[in-house]
Amino acid sequence: MFGALRSDDNDAAHARQEPLLALCVLAGIAGVLASDVAARLLDDPEFDNLTIAVWAFVGGAVYGIGGYWLVGGIVYVAARAFGSLGSYQRARHVVGFAAAPVALSLFALWPVGLAVFGSDLFRTGGSDSGSAGELFDAAQLAFVSWALALLVIGVRAVHAWSWLRAGATVALAAAPVALFVVAERLA
Repeated sequence: MFGALRSDDNDAAHARQEPLLALCVLAGIAGVLASDVAARLLDDPEFDNLTIAVWAFVGGAVYGIGGYWLVGGIVYVAARAFGSLGSYQRARHVVGFAAAPVALSLFALWPVGLAVFGSDLFRTGGSDSGSAGELFDAAQLAFVSWALALLVIGVRAVHAWSWLRAGATVALAAAPVALFVVAERLA
């Protein structure tokens, strides 16, 4: 699929816009649900399940669309550093499609987490604070790792680069994103 992105044809790019928007919003929702902020929402008595759903949708849309543009730009700059002649649009599209596993986690992982832990996923302590909760966190990390692997595959496919060059591009692009995630966790 990533090989088809080599063509920067405007008609093909236009046809990909809606699926990319859906993938990015769904990945953004999964991202905000996995945040430390979400893990404390029900500690506040003003939040209930409906408020969390609205918060996740709106916050996820902002997070996903913003991430699409920002991470796409970071990947574009990193690829340029390694000699890419590709466009910013193509870099964004690779990032958007590579986010598919994170979007999938919203349907494959979160229903299981909600069935096992219930509302404890959104409050401090509770049944998700032990080894089962750590397993849930590891599963989330597995979906993110899958997305990173797809990003390497996508960069390699669209540029016809070696694995090393594509991996170095993604590593360079992932560094500022990883710093942001670490800073968010420490805040």
